[in-house]
Amino acid sequence: MNQHQIIITDYNPKYAEQTVKMWRDSKEQAIGQKEIHSFENHVYFLNNILPGQFQINLALIDDRVVGMIASNETEISQLYIHIDYQGMGIGQTLLDKVKAKSSRRLTLYTFEVNKKAQRFYEKNGFKIIGRGHENEENLPDIQYEWVSK
Repeated sequence: MNQHQIIITDYNPKYAEQTVKMWRDSKEQAIGQKEIHSFENHVYFLNNILPGQFQINLALIDDRVVGMIASNETEISQLYIHIDYQGMGIGQTLLDKVKAKSSRRLTLYTFEVNKKAQRFYEKNGFKIIGRGHENEENLPDIQYEWVSK
């Protein structure tokens, strides 16, 4: 891992297909169900809808997408790490970058079934502020909040 530099960069549509594949694989592993949207719709969402409200950053190793985060000053919308690169600090790097640019307060949702994500966020100072919100997957979720000290 050390010989390969992680580069954090602004999203570029040339990485759209790689990003969506990574996102879908990671999410499927995390929640145990297939993505409900088609690959094409997912690419469209990433390129045209998500950037309207959120800044998207990618983590790259050797020009390969190994992580992505979509956030603004108050909210994290998406954070996914490639299934082969989890536990290496990539999510931490992305999260720290977003915390530094935040309004000193961030909220996010994660699925209740995704215990790994909950451990990650709690380790990073996020506290549960809500549960059981509506989502397309019809899975219970948890709302977290982080407030800068």
